[in-house]
Amino acid sequence: MEDGGAEVGMAADRLDGVVWRNRALTLFDRVAVPVAVCDVYGLVLVANPAMAAECGTTPGRLRGREVLELFRPQEEAQVERIAEALRLRHRSRYQVSVRWRAPGGAERYGELTADPVSEAVGETPSLLVMLRMDGEREAPAAEPAKVTPVEGRVLALLARGASTAQAARDLGLTKDGVTYHLRRLSARWSAANRTELVARAYALGVLSPGTWPPEPAEQAVSVPSGAPRRAPGVSS
Repeated sequence: MEDGGAEVGMAADRLDGVVWRNRALTLFDRVAVPVAVCDVYGLVLVANPAMAAECGTTPGRLRGREVLELFRPQEEAQVERIAEALRLRHRSRYQVSVRWRAPGGAERYGELTADPVSEAVGETPSLLVMLRMDGEREAPAAEPAKVTPVEGRVLALLARGASTAQAARDLGLTKDGVTYHLRRLSARWSAANRTELVARAYALGVLSPGTWPPEPAEQAVSVPSGAPRRAPGVSS
């Protein structure tokens, strides 16, 4: 009977352990603070959604990544001191000033806090890592893509709904000349069709937004140095 009671007690303890582990994992996933568990070398073992969001990915894709590649230390000396302390099995809380690129392109900066954790004394610890953001610097405005004056006018006419023949008449080119420019632009921007080509032109700042009829953006048109060469299909 005593053995049976002991077995029942052990089973109850195991069940309690499973319940509390599931509660801890639920809390880990739902907490708004970016948190990850890493091995002693800094490889991510598991990360919560908040941590993954800072990297623009999902928790599963962070597994096996180096945490100090995701969040770059601002002072290498800090990292060296922490590595030495971990080698000597010192159990302290460690802070590292870091910076990283947010999904929207802004550069963020803050602090990583690492706490060594293990289930038994003398066991090689894992690192419970938490991220705190202190601020961010907006990403610099992207420079518009550059096109030649003829390419800009071809794109503007295309955005107005002009056919190849209409664009050729307006530009003084042959239809083959217009097709030549369209093919070059499509290859450069990996556009599958004319609709996508116009969308790319607006997204890249080549066409001025909010204007009708469409016009090339002034800052996007580059005039080649030297005498301009006649493009294939230009009428004389």
